[in-house]
This record gives sequence, structure tokens and C-alpha cells, in this order.
Amino acid sequence: MDDHRAQVEELLADYRRSREQLASVQRELAAVSGQASSPDGTVTALVGAGGQLKALELSELAYRRHRPEQLAELIVRTVAAAAASAAEDTCKTLSTVLPASTDPAALVAGTADLRPAEYAPDDTETVDLGRQPARRRVDDDEDNEQRESWLDSELIDRRVR
Repeated sequence: MDDHRAQVEELLADYRRSREQLASVQRELAAVSGQASSPDGTVTALVGAGGQLKALELSELAYRRHRPEQLAELIVRTVAAAAASAAEDTCKTLSTVLPASTDPAALVAGTADLRPAEYAPDDTETVDLGRQPARRRVDDDEDNEQRESWLDSELIDRRVR
């Protein structure tokens, strides 16, 4: 009977250790964040756990250097880079407690036990949302190096009217 009791006590101790380790990992995952800045330093993004945007900073130069479409694209790329950084930290945190054969990125994506054919998008069905085709991005160096910003030129146009 004492042998059985010792086994139960050992199982309970293992359970408590596992539960504490899980709580520790959960705290680390909740604290994960990622930060990125655009190459020119005009946009800085901070994302939290799960990649949600927590903060976005735009320098005053951002509005002068970039047209609205360019700035929007720069923001999207910068937020994506911050989210990738946070995802990398998430995977590092999870890899310490997962079996060696488990891919942390696949686990986070929800595809750990699926084959690619099971989660790949189905190309046979398309939905028309009535959207206009995306405008082509014009990357004109001359436009980016103009002396007055697009804001100043619009203000001048309004004053002339």
C-alpha cells in the first residue's frame, strides 16, 4: 500500500511541476512582442503576442517623404516585420517545452498535425467581392526627391482655388 501511495505522490509532484512550467511558458508568451522600423526610420511598429498591433509611430518626415499609397505600403511592411519578430520569439519560447520533433511554427499556425494538402487554400472556389483591381505601385525616385511634399502641394492647390 505504501508503494502505491508513493507512486501517487510522485505523479502529483510531476503534475505540479508540469503545471508550473506551463504557467511560466504562458507568462513568457503573453510578454512576447516584436518591434521593427522602416529602413528610412520614418515608421516604427510594435506588436504584441499574436501579432496584434500595439503601437505605431510615424515621424513627421513620413508624411513629407512618402505619398499616401507609399506610406501605407511602408506601414504594412513594417508591421509585418514586427509581427515576424514576435513570431520568432514565440517559437523560441515554445521550442523549450515542445518535443524535438514538433515544429513550433506549425503548432502556432494550427497545422502541426496536418499535411499541406489539408490546409492549402482551395483554388477551385473564388469569391468576387466587387473590389477594384489594386493600383500599380509607382516607384518614382524623382517623385520621392521632390522639394515640397505632397501635403504642401495640396495646400497650395487649395489656396489657389
